[in-house]
Amino acid sequence: MQDPYELNECVIKKIRFETKDTNTYTLAFPNDLIIPEEEFKPGRFILLSIFGFGEAAFSLSSLIQNGTFETTIRKVGNFTQKLHSCKEGDKLYMRGPYGEGWPIDKAEGKDILLVAGGIGLAPLRPVILHIAKNRSKYGRLEILYGARTPNDMIFTSEFETWRKIPNSILRLTVDAVPRGVKWNYKIGVVPILFEDMETTPDNAIVMTCGPEIMMHFVVKGLIAKGFSEDQIYVSLERRMKCGIAQCGHCQVGKKYVCKDGPVFAYSEIKGLPDLTI
Repeated sequence: MQDPYELNECVIKKIRFETKDTNTYTLAFPNDLIIPEEEFKPGRFILLSIFGFGEAAFSLSSLIQNGTFETTIRKVGNFTQKLHSCKEGDKLYMRGPYGEGWPIDKAEGKDILLVAGGIGLAPLRPVILHIAKNRSKYGRLEILYGARTPNDMIFTSEFETWRKIPNSILRLTVDAVPRGVKWNYKIGVVPILFEDMETTPDNAIVMTCGPEIMMHFVVKGLIAKGFSEDQIYVSLERRMKCGIAQCGHCQVGKKYVCKDGPVFAYSEIKGLPDLTI
């Protein structure tokens, strides 16, 4: 049995700058380590560490391909500040992947609605890549994405590629547009995109990730449109430390976000204490 605390050395192969405070890191294992592809299921997360600075959990933002995978990290504290100072070729240490991911198998044959806010698009990007790779297995793909401003949006270089995925729609909104910035899409919080949404509850699965307050209004809006609580999946991020439900930092009610999630059907977490969704 593999030690769940075992650290694997990985190397930063590439850094892509998404916004002023968010980078996407392409990582690879330098020692011919092979982790089965299914371990990198969309929605799971890894723990990255730098000796002497600490360790933190980050969502996978890509599928694994040719031994490389990606994670997208926003600079929000001392550890992520240190990560942002790393350069291509630097070594990190990784545990995982851990947790339950998005219900991509259950979603086969159904329309897929993705609703993301800010960096919440990162854990949903592997779903988009998976559907593009297995297009015939899924119905319509509709992506609703919002950020604070146009300059806060991530993966913008891929939007046109996503729009070219057959039977797919990408709808965008921002909270505000700074003076002098060109913007041809909606202005308002993410649920404003429901006005033009084509996905109906008839045969669909919804996956949403972003700030809890955003997901609260997304879930509320979807239920008002007839979606059931079992059709809506949310991804939580809650102080995940150990990754294997031993430390209890991420416990919400009877649920351990690191092991039972981070992806849950809304019906599983509705009413749990300390959640605002």
